[in-house]
Amino acid sequence: MLRTLLLSVLAALALAEPKYLEDLALEERVIGGDVVKPNSWPWQISLQYTNGGSYYLHFGGSLIRPGWVMTAAHCVDSSRNWRVVLGEHNITIHEGPEQYMSVSDVYIHPNWDSNSLSSGYDIALLHLSTDATLNKYVQLATLPPSGQVLPHNNPCYITGWGLTSNGGSSSDVLIQAPLPVVNYNTCSRSDWWGSYVQENMICAGNSTQAGCHGDSGGPLNCLVSGKYVVHGVTSFGSGAGCSTYKKPTVFTRVSAYIDWINDIIG
Repeated sequence: MLRTLLLSVLAALALAEPKYLEDLALEERVIGGDVVKPNSWPWQISLQYTNGGSYYLHFGGSLIRPGWVMTAAHCVDSSRNWRVVLGEHNITIHEGPEQYMSVSDVYIHPNWDSNSLSSGYDIALLHLSTDATLNKYVQLATLPPSGQVLPHNNPCYITGWGLTSNGGSSSDVLIQAPLPVVNYNTCSRSDWWGSYVQENMICAGNSTQAGCHGDSGGPLNCLVSGKYVVHGVTSFGSGAGCSTYKKPTVFTRVSAYIDWINDIIG
């Protein structure tokens, strides 16, 4: 649920500051979304970690090469035993198409600073221990050309596991929500995100549909020339609540990091 409004103006302003999505209330995830047709986003991965012999859903990501996953830097800056699940739909059961991969190496962008959310560079690459088997359930994401910036209102979808609405019941299956692009000139206005948003980011969504806790690292899938392209990596939202007026979800703009991605992957 959205946090209770505080009487103090200063406290209210503090709540409006951006936070990485996993720092927001656990019950808030994809807001205003719907259940997807199984494996309709076949590059979406579930990023999990082990604790006491069990695996737990942590974040999302995108399969960009058979042995490589793209996610957010803030998702993987802790030392954990990571596992990537490909072909996932219902996270509570094994349905058959899933492929389970361990992570051999984590590459975080060298300019990322965990203490400076607004600086950007919230992107990381995971090298899988073995290559994925590509099929109708597991496919590679298409990435944009270097430097491409999408126009205002370009149609996109965020995908992840979580609630379909504020205060609603949680979902064990993958959820999608339409998040149109909000251009930089609008999103960087003082009454929107202001200086928190940089040109190496993308804003998308509105006050009824948004990403939230658990969606970090997952893709922003944008329709370009009749094809869905992963233009964003889910990064942060408002501390006042995931679906907050003039505080759309903010993503790392993938097209700003194509050279870095190619340098790492080779």
